[in-house]
Amino acid sequence: MISVDIDQLYTWINAFLWPFFRILALMMTAPLLGESAIPGQVKLGFAAIVAVAIAPALGPMPDVPTGSFAGIWIALQQVFIGLALGLTMRIVFAAVQTAGEFIGLQMGLSFASFFDPATGANTAVLARIMNVVAMLLFLALNGHLLMLGGFLRTFDILPVGHGALDPNGWGVLLEWSSQVMVSGMLLALPLIIVLLTINLSLGILNRTAQQLSVFAVGFPISLMTGLVLLAIVLPQSTPFLSRLFSDGLNTMSKLAQALAGL
Repeated sequence: MISVDIDQLYTWINAFLWPFFRILALMMTAPLLGESAIPGQVKLGFAAIVAVAIAPALGPMPDVPTGSFAGIWIALQQVFIGLALGLTMRIVFAAVQTAGEFIGLQMGLSFASFFDPATGANTAVLARIMNVVAMLLFLALNGHLLMLGGFLRTFDILPVGHGALDPNGWGVLLEWSSQVMVSGMLLALPLIIVLLTINLSLGILNRTAQQLSVFAVGFPISLMTGLVLLAIVLPQSTPFLSRLFSDGLNTMSKLAQALAGL
């Protein structure tokens, strides 16, 4: 007859539960995996499957009862780590959406917005289109697999029960968040320059030919020029987005090392 004592039971529960918390926190915030269109049951099931698959390779867990204060603190640490790693890649797509907001503002399409369930707020149409293009490119480059692989390697860099998280690690996340504006502006810069030049030209035209209704002429010109430029620039943005994805994956590794105090 097989007998299981309470220590063995705690060991099995902890080997599954603590990695499960980190994986589930990642799926709440990471792009693609954390989309609101994916049912919560699917996220829970996927996180449980991954936790069961990697649990034997994670090594021994801390000898701490699951329901103790120390066990709860370890679980909270795993949630914080998973949220931080997921936000690292979410910032990449936030930069793409910011570029769409900038372009839509210059084209005069800032009023064309709708409720986006993924963000829980009104989002410009161009921002949504560029976000979809970035997601499709992310899938085409197997970015979701690279993201999941890089996340699983964080268990080697920052094992469960490592101890107190280094506060300097959160500084890495804050520094990386600046890419929302920097990369967003760089991605939108070609269209902004051309559209700004057109707006300046229309302003000069309004001063020289005041009988001409610039508002009636300028909006169609800005809109058509923006759509043509968007059709030209967007397919050429693959190298920039690929580099942005790569930087996001590298930042995940840097964040885990910083939290571990390495």
